[in-house]
Amino acid sequence: MLRRLVQLYLGLALYGVSTAMFVRADLGADPWNVFHLGVANLLSMNIGIVMIGVGVLVLLLWIPLRQRPGLGTLSNVIVIGLAADAALAILPGFESLLVRTVLLVSAVIVNALATGMYIGAGFGAGPRDGLMTGIHARTGWPVRSIRTAIEVSVLLSGWLLGGALGVGTVLYALAIGPLIQICLPWFRYSPAARIPPRNASTAQCRDGD
Repeated sequence: MLRRLVQLYLGLALYGVSTAMFVRADLGADPWNVFHLGVANLLSMNIGIVMIGVGVLVLLLWIPLRQRPGLGTLSNVIVIGLAADAALAILPGFESLLVRTVLLVSAVIVNALATGMYIGAGFGAGPRDGLMTGIHARTGWPVRSIRTAIEVSVLLSGWLLGGALGVGTVLYALAIGPLIQICLPWFRYSPAARIPPRNASTAQCRDGD
């Protein structure tokens, strides 16, 4: 349990760090962060606070879908936003295109590792992933179609609000699936098989006598 909790919160913190890396690279972000950046620009707020607010609103949509949040769900709403703002306070901006490109590629990799860690810990889906699986459970529509519709919607909304849409968005879309597929087995929680007591078979024999 302790290892799983450490993995959960480290994964969520790293996800927030990857968000800060996308922002500082300034070459485009993943669809949800394009939306978060757009809202942050509109309201003149820190992106981390926006992420927390959007997470709460998305979580409210779970109610009609009859989804139940877990510890990982509630932690996702709070920790990622706080970690993103903390990382942005430390990570400076860069002028060099080469440095920003390296930062962008690193952000995608860190994001995949972080996703594998917090999902693999087995404490429940994040609010955005839960929205997708909840709609699938209630409607029977294909998961891929639901995810695509949600992400295209938030991407276009974020872009219209001034979010950072660019080559990083394309890179994320192409690379994140394969990278998560590689990373998730490294961190997936699998309960250890219970070893029967040494005298279990003897006890069973006695019960059967």
